[in-house]
Amino acid sequence: MDFGLNFFPVFTPDHKPAWQFYREVIALSRLAEEYGFEHVQTVEHYGTPYGGYSPDPVTLLSAIAARTKTIRVATGAVIPAFTHPLQLASKLAMLDNISEGRLDVGFGRAWLPQEFGWLGVSLDESRRRFNEGIEACRRLWSEQDVVFNGEFHSFGPVTLSPRPVQQSGPPVFVASASSPDSCAAAGKAGHHLQVVPTIVGHDVVVKMLAAYRAAWADAGHAKGAARIQLKYNCYLSQDREAALRRGEELENNHVVLMSEAAEGWARTQSDQYEGYDKLVHKAREYDFRKALANGKILAGTPSDVVAQLDTAREAFGDDLCISIQVNPGYTEYRDAEQTLRLFAEEVAPLFKPAER
Repeated sequence: MDFGLNFFPVFTPDHKPAWQFYREVIALSRLAEEYGFEHVQTVEHYGTPYGGYSPDPVTLLSAIAARTKTIRVATGAVIPAFTHPLQLASKLAMLDNISEGRLDVGFGRAWLPQEFGWLGVSLDESRRRFNEGIEACRRLWSEQDVVFNGEFHSFGPVTLSPRPVQQSGPPVFVASASSPDSCAAAGKAGHHLQVVPTIVGHDVVVKMLAAYRAAWADAGHAKGAARIQLKYNCYLSQDREAALRRGEELENNHVVLMSEAAEGWARTQSDQYEGYDKLVHKAREYDFRKALANGKILAGTPSDVVAQLDTAREAFGDDLCISIQVNPGYTEYRDAEQTLRLFAEEVAPLFKPAER
C-alpha cells in the first residue's frame, strides 16, 4: 500500500482566502515529500465553493513541482470536455517538463450541470468528449505530425511542443464515480484508476475494482502494473473525540456545499448520468458516524486509522495507493500538518509499499 496527498477545496472565501489555501497546499506538499509520499493531486472545478479554488490543477501543480524534487504530481482530474485537446495536451506536457517527468494525468467527465452550462458544453456529450479527449492527448504525446479527426475536434498535422519528458506521455488515470462498466473500460484500455469510496457503498467499490482488475488481466496488460488510487478525507489526533468532532464538522460542511453546487440536478436529466437527480436528496441524509462505520472516512487516533486501512486492504486489495486529504474544508493549517505528521509517522510505516 502506497500513500499520497490530495487537495479538494470545499469552503467559502470568508473561511480562507485563495492565496492562503495555495500557500498551505504547497507547504503540505513539501512536507509530504519529506515523508516519502508517492504523489500530490488536485481537482478541476469552477464557479462555486465546491472545488472552485482549483479551476486549473495544472497551475497549482506547477507551483508544487517547482518547489519539490521527487514526489509525483497528479491531476485528479482534468476535464477533457472543457478544453481543446491540443491545449490540454500541451499544458500537461509543459507540466511534465516542469516536474522533470513526475506527472500522472487523471481524466474525469465532470458532473455539475452548471459547469457544463457556463462553458457551453452539453451534458449528453460528456462521455464522448471524455473518450475523444484522452485519445487525442495520448496521440499528441506519443506521435508526430498528428492528424486528428474526431466528433468534436479536428486538427493537424501537428507535432506537440513541448514534448513530454516521459516516453509516450504521462501515465493516464481514469476517475470513476460509481460505474463498474467505466472501470472495466479503463482496465481494458490499460489506464490506471482513481476512485472516491466516500461517495459510493463498500459493495460498489468491490465490484468496481473487480471489474477493473479482470478487464486489465483479460486485455493482457502487465501483471501488477495497474495503479489504483482510493481517495479519503482523513482526520487524525491522539484525542479520538477531538478528531471525530473536527471530522463531523468539516464533513457536514462538505455535504452542504456539495448539495448547493449540485442543485442543478433538480432541473436536469441526462441518460449519461443515471441517478444523479437523486444526489442532493442522498447528500442531505448524510450521517458522519454512519459513514465512518462504513469505511468511507479515515478518522480517529492513529491506531483507529490503521485498523480502518487494514479493513480497506482486506476488502479492496494490497495493490492500492491511498490518497488522503488532510485539509478538508476550512481546516486550520496546524491541524492539517498535525494530521499529516501523525499519519506519516504512526500509520504509514505499518504498511508495506505496493508491489509492482
